[in-house]
Amino acid sequence: MIKQTIAFLGAGSMAEAMISGMVESGNIPAQQIIVTNRQNQDRLNEIQNKYGVRTVLKDDLNYSEVDQFILAMKPKDIDAVLEDLKYKITPNQVLVSVLAGISTSYMEERLNDKQQVIRVMPNTSSMLRESATAICPGQYTQMDNVIVAKELLQSIGKVFVIDEENMDVFTGIAGSGPAYFYYLMENIEETGNAEGMDRETLREIGAQTLLGAAKMMLERDESPTELRENVTSPNGTTAAGLEALHQSGGGEAISDAIKGAASRSKEMSKELEGLLVGSK
Repeated sequence: MIKQTIAFLGAGSMAEAMISGMVESGNIPAQQIIVTNRQNQDRLNEIQNKYGVRTVLKDDLNYSEVDQFILAMKPKDIDAVLEDLKYKITPNQVLVSVLAGISTSYMEERLNDKQQVIRVMPNTSSMLRESATAICPGQYTQMDNVIVAKELLQSIGKVFVIDEENMDVFTGIAGSGPAYFYYLMENIEETGNAEGMDRETLREIGAQTLLGAAKMMLERDESPTELRENVTSPNGTTAAGLEALHQSGGGEAISDAIKGAASRSKEMSKELEGLLVGSK
């Protein structure tokens, strides 16, 4: 059971998904979670009634009782928030940022000396507690606080501690990855429907097939290559399908999608931090 007090600075959809998972997991009592925003009391009341957490407007928050702050506001507001936090928190407290494009060094430079910060990236499957979430500790963050943050994030899925230099490729795989599978499903539906099957049945068939394949990879020791070879008989239907996929550049398309998303993630980080610095 986590004994720290957690405060969400922001009450948007990602914050709610995280709050829902944390409360449902039972890893932290609801009363140890505080949710704030600047002025939307109706939204705070909604979250309090739904999850049993504490809520308070930002100006009324008792900063000294909080162990970890989860930054979940809009990225464009980060400079004002960091400027405010600099005078209200100590290096013993931790900032956990779910804001895309904001590096740990960017935050550290604008806070107290040796302030503990952690950058995380969940994906949209956090709504079902099936997120693949990356976590990158800043240079001053103590390991016990990384462990607590990891335990909290495990409430919404599986957590991977990675080097921050790998955050862009993680974004290309896990952040953008759900959309690749949805795109695959779109084409499964279109093709099957053109062959005479109804879309609802096709959706269930395709989704169950993807789910089963994912479970095979997670629960068995074989590599993806070995699993593929196990279901591919020479001159069989699977071999024919894979050959068509290869001839159409399927493997290269997947690689290009990951690299393209990773490259754009890197560009967006530079653009956002450039805009923030330029606005001062």
